[in-house]
Amino acid sequence: MSRFSLADLPDLTGRTAVVTGANSGIGLVTARALAERGARVVLAVRDPEKGEAAAATMTGPVQVRTLDLADLSSVRAFARGLPGQVDLLVNNAGLSLGPLSRTADGFELQFGTNHLGHFALTNLLLPRIRGRVVTVASLGHRLGSLDFTDLQWQRRPYRPNAAYAQSKLANLLFAAELQRRLTRAGSRVISTAAHPGISSTSLMRAEEKPSLGFRVEKFLVGLVAQSAEGGALPTLYAATADLPGDSYAGPGRLWGVRGAPTLVGRSDRARDGSAARRLWEVSEDLTGTRFPLDTPVTPAS
Repeated sequence: MSRFSLADLPDLTGRTAVVTGANSGIGLVTARALAERGARVVLAVRDPEKGEAAAATMTGPVQVRTLDLADLSSVRAFARGLPGQVDLLVNNAGLSLGPLSRTADGFELQFGTNHLGHFALTNLLLPRIRGRVVTVASLGHRLGSLDFTDLQWQRRPYRPNAAYAQSKLANLLFAAELQRRLTRAGSRVISTAAHPGISSTSLMRAEEKPSLGFRVEKFLVGLVAQSAEGGALPTLYAATADLPGDSYAGPGRLWGVRGAPTLVGRSDRARDGSAARRLWEVSEDLTGTRFPLDTPVTPAS
């Protein structure tokens, strides 16, 4: 088992990292740790005022740029406006629970933010990425399934937990299919994934009138959750350790709930290559973005 800690982070001077959702929780801890090791860190956040407040707590070269993953026009504007090369993209931002809501493009909010927004961002930035893409998933992926006939919850009764699990399963299928495509294209970029176990963050959106079930669930989570600092370690491990593509990192104790990061397993559904390819194709159609590194086919002589 890995004994990875913040002390094991390498010198990142001269490298550029983009971290989505870097104004709070494990995203903030991740960005701060990367900046302390010398990386130029771009805090990609929906609320620039909160981003600036987070940046003020960090040392090193950090900057704040607006990115709303629930709006594909914002994703495209962010990608267009970001200068230079990117060594590390950390697809961290996410949300969970709450009532049924829609993104600016009409997608179910959790699927649209947690998966489709990062899918589009990665494809748009990929020609400039030189090192690694890390996608933050969740233990909740094990409860997830993909209903390709109703990914946006337009016909089914909406269940927030099931929608969240679907989006986190999509994260892992995306990370695996991205690695398959990178390998096929002969790229040196690698795709990894991580999950924070159960971590005390602001991910759970507060309901206007919290139900008893919501309050009980939040209380139980608080009993076993580790700190945001502990929850960020698997992401930093997946971002900087010497790992093969399609690695999945998570806490190594208490069935993946907490502890030092190590390589962990995933559900059978998260290893379904056929589903991963189908999800990729559907996501391309929904976002209007494509994998940009495919090697052209040489015409037969």
